[in-house]
Amino acid sequence: MFKLKTRKAAKKRYKITKNKKILACHAFKSHLLNKKSKKTKRKLSRSFLINTSNKTPIKLMLPYF
Repeated sequence: MFKLKTRKAAKKRYKITKNKKILACHAFKSHLLNKKSKKTKRKLSRSFLINTSNKTPIKLMLPYF
């Protein structure tokens, strides 16, 4: 059987934990940060767990992780 290719964009965006949970980073933290408060920027810098409904398409994009 042929090898499955990983989507490189998904590999850069998502990280899979030891317990098979998927972590992602928040958006809106790259530019236009003057109008955002310190609290907002601090919250955006943390990673978050992906919802269970979005888990299956991400697992298809990352077959070997």
